[in-house]
Amino acid sequence: MSASLGESVATGSGSGDLEVLLGLLDLEEVGPDTFLGHHPEKVWSRTFGGQLVAQAIVAAGRTVGPDRPVHAVNAHFVRGGDVKKPIEYRVERHRDGRSFANRTVTAYQDDQELFVMLAAFQDWAKGLEHATPQPRVPDPEQLPRVEESFTGLEDRLQMFVKAPHPIDMRYTNDPAWILKGTGGTLDYNRVWMKADGTLPDDPLIHVATLGYSSDTTVLDSIITTHGLSWGFDRIVAATVNHSIWFHRPFRFDDWALYATQSPVAAGSRGLAMGHFYSRSGELLATVVQEGVIRHFPSRS
Repeated sequence: MSASLGESVATGSGSGDLEVLLGLLDLEEVGPDTFLGHHPEKVWSRTFGGQLVAQAIVAAGRTVGPDRPVHAVNAHFVRGGDVKKPIEYRVERHRDGRSFANRTVTAYQDDQELFVMLAAFQDWAKGLEHATPQPRVPDPEQLPRVEESFTGLEDRLQMFVKAPHPIDMRYTNDPAWILKGTGGTLDYNRVWMKADGTLPDDPLIHVATLGYSSDTTVLDSIITTHGLSWGFDRIVAATVNHSIWFHRPFRFDDWALYATQSPVAAGSRGLAMGHFYSRSGELLATVVQEGVIRHFPSRS
């Protein structure tokens, strides 16, 4: 464990699940440019994609100086991870230029590739600026935590109820499982998010925590466009690839609006796009995710 990361993780405070996430991001260095990551006690049936993204961001960042932040990651999921085994992250250095650095991170279990991510780093510099405006939504303080929407639906939503909740999430619209009860459809989803507590000052931890969060809710708009819901409809979903572009520095223990929509679903795959906006309306990051989405309608 590097002293800088270990010290920064130790200064974080918040919910128990957030402390667990910070522990997951404190990778163990087991060799040159090689790091070991672990799973939390609360797990899905396979490794959560956001965990792979977040841990890979930390692994790559540990091989680049702190003055050169992450500006883009492009990840491909090869196999589902075994939640009972640790994950080894091997970093390959491609370039360390004056302003740019490039890395590849490959995640392994039992010498089999689970996940491959390209990571690019660049010094911040002034230039042209414009951005898609933030949609108008209620303030997060006016909205309930997502856990409150599970009430009465615990049997249907066990995968969400039993999952870790290191992120405070508040939907500005009805989530899929509430929308299902109204018979409505929705071609977008907008969710306020932030770490459920205070994060350490290390910018890499804030980037990695956003990376973890970016794999939540992003596929919602694919299914809500069709009036479907997790827990109610027979849906099989698996991420194929996931990309994030970071546009400016931010703290992820401040509120950020994750506004997502799906431009297309075809060939058993769905594409979803999302923007993270700061409370003041600045565009912080852009996400694109492709997932295999298969729906098996009930037989009448």
